Amino acid sequence: MKALFLSADHFEDTELLVPYYRLKEAGVDVDVASAGVGKITGKHGYEVEANKSFGEVKADEYDLLVLPGGGAPAAVRKEPAALAIARAFFADNKPVAAICHGPQILVSADLLKGRHATCYASVSSELKDAGAVYEDREVVVDGNLVTSRSPADLPAFLREMMKRIER
Repeated sequence: MKALFLSADHFEDTELLVPYYRLKEAGVDVDVASAGVGKITGKHGYEVEANKSFGEVKADEYDLLVLPGGGAPAAVRKEPAALAIARAFFADNKPVAAICHGPQILVSADLLKGRHATCYASVSSELKDAGAVYEDREVVVDGNLVTSRSPADLPAFLREMMKRIER
């Protein structure tokens, strides 16, 4: 079992680190991809090693995609290789878990039309404009898509994310 995180500088620290370590605890191999290999720094100063660049990622090698929020999705969504990764996960009906601003990547990849989803409140109009059915709840599950609003929703987010891979 392998999980992939797509992120960049200014990620929301808890939204990357808590799912990262929960997956590691469950014995899942985890890679973090960014525009380049090396350290990325969260909003609150935590550093994480991005061990892959977006261009190096082969989506078919992974079982789960995690999209943490914070300011990172604003950069990630501008990377064509990152959008291609997200599209590959959707095309193969693999689990995708996005929290806070993470769904912005899915908006840019044009993957939310008709899908039920949630996100950070300030992003809700963007989801609606992209054709998503926005729901203001701690976690929204639509098939293999799991979305949540903020760090406060991490317990529900993790519960539903783990259900998608514990089959």
